[in-house]
Amino acid sequence: MTVPRAYTRRASLLVAVLTLLAVSVRPVVAHVRYVTENPPQEGLQFTIEVLTDPANAVLFGGVGLLATAGVGAFLWVRPTIPDFEVLRSALAEYLTYVPWMLRLSMGLPLVGAGFIGYIFSPSVMTADHLGAAAQAEVRLLMIGLGFFLLFGLATRVVALVGLLTYVASLAFFPRTILALEYVPGLLAIFLLGSGRPSGDHLLSRVASSPGTYYSRIDPVHARARELQQRLDPYTAYVPVILRVGLGVTFVLLGLGEKLLNPGPGLGVVAKYDLTSIVPVDPGVWVVGAGLAEIAFGLLLIAGLLTRATAAGAFVLFTLTLFGLPDDPVLAHITLFGLASAVFTLGAGPLSLDAWLGRQPTSRPEGTPAATD
Repeated sequence: MTVPRAYTRRASLLVAVLTLLAVSVRPVVAHVRYVTENPPQEGLQFTIEVLTDPANAVLFGGVGLLATAGVGAFLWVRPTIPDFEVLRSALAEYLTYVPWMLRLSMGLPLVGAGFIGYIFSPSVMTADHLGAAAQAEVRLLMIGLGFFLLFGLATRVVALVGLLTYVASLAFFPRTILALEYVPGLLAIFLLGSGRPSGDHLLSRVASSPGTYYSRIDPVHARARELQQRLDPYTAYVPVILRVGLGVTFVLLGLGEKLLNPGPGLGVVAKYDLTSIVPVDPGVWVVGAGLAEIAFGLLLIAGLLTRATAAGAFVLFTLTLFGLPDDPVLAHITLFGLASAVFTLGAGPLSLDAWLGRQPTSRPEGTPAATD
């Protein structure tokens, strides 16, 4: 019996993805390591012991059943709630600002990375890996990329350079995987362009106005418009890129920093006495947080209850910032930005939300479709 090529390709893709995940989670030492240096536990064994404890099993099982029932009930009653339609209509007015939102969320932490001295992720300090001359060059590169994104100058070129820089840094410093959210963010910026307000938009207006001096010498913006026309058909997939990228980041962090490496998380629980807030075993805190992050990630990857999940992620980041006073804000800005963009855009195509009948919201020209 001959196996169809389509099935062979899908099986190969699945094996490749699983291999990438297995390789990626090994170096993952997420942002909890920035606030504690406790030695790691034997991750998988620890997680199994926590989950198989009878009391913990009842707790996790009950929470899982309640969450599943809550999702099912929400999907059942959502079509009857007019508030969500009003919300989608209001968010459609913000679609033109998504490129600006993404530029801020990528540019600010890149500038901070350059001044502080790390490569994309605070776990990859330049002083630990590079000589003095190379440190200066990398820091200037980070600052330059960040400022160009903030100003919106040569935006697509800068986003592409940022992507290539991230890939190169990942090859040399595997812990850069902690900043995986830069990939969907920069790719989305490349597809959407600078948007407005931006330097590119202002210069484009001047260059396209007859009679201006700049229009006589400008060599760039005519070609930029041609590129934009070629990329426009693909902007509809920006919501997919952002939510899947954010979802994969959640899954990697949930696996790598908690379920497979619970030591730093246990250190955070002890350092901030979190068991006095919710009196459960410290392992329940760590494993529960890991499972919650994985659940958030899987919902985003599938595109189910996308806006609600993005809002929940935003709340989670906020609680982390205010709950852990010495957790660096810069470690979260990119995630804040991506969650905000996903909340604004919705699931987009290739999602369960779209399959369940949520129609795209009418959109201004040049912006990606929004699907709840």
